[in-house]
Amino acid sequence: MNPTLVFFIIILCSTSISICLADNDNLQDACPTNTTVTRMVFINGFPCKNPSSISSADFTTSNLKHAGDTDNFLHSSVNIVTAADFPGLNTLGLSIARTDLDLDGMVMPHSHPRASELFFVRKGIVLAGFIDTNNTLFESLINEGDVFLFPRGLLHFCMNAGYEPAIAFSVMNSQNPGVVSIGGAVFETDKLLIDKIVRRLISVRGTNMANFSKIHIQ
Repeated sequence: MNPTLVFFIIILCSTSISICLADNDNLQDACPTNTTVTRMVFINGFPCKNPSSISSADFTTSNLKHAGDTDNFLHSSVNIVTAADFPGLNTLGLSIARTDLDLDGMVMPHSHPRASELFFVRKGIVLAGFIDTNNTLFESLINEGDVFLFPRGLLHFCMNAGYEPAIAFSVMNSQNPGVVSIGGAVFETDKLLIDKIVRRLISVRGTNMANFSKIHIQ
């Protein structure tokens, strides 16, 4: 084969690989979501506003200011804010969330297929944990000011382990982390694991949580 042709093929392949592996960095300082247009073309993200119409309001949100509704079976509420609701997040690879846990409140195991999550406790005491691919449980009792990490794609949960409502805020490294919920029937297939989690919470609280145990173990 012609040496010149071989050299050209090598250069072409290496250039193509570099292009494929390159990070998709921003081409401008910011790209707030344009919420006023109807999406006709579906892209990986949202269309940007005209730079001349960007304002400080695009980088401010009050969506996590108020407590969520915990008047439900699990006594919990999770509010995730993405670039669809907070324009300034667009193309930055970030989303935020607020979790409210009433007394004995729990967020059932779920995962975020596109993001890891930093879980910061603002108020109260929370038992947080995740389960890895070897079915090993990693859990920790976290207090006000503490941070717990939920790795990307792994099942994780949190429970109120204190005697007052708890509040936590999260940051995830995707503007659309996604949520895969695991139904109670599926999660309860591993009785020993559930029993370990609940007994840990009971030992932390040191109180009679018979009703809680009946809901989550039986």
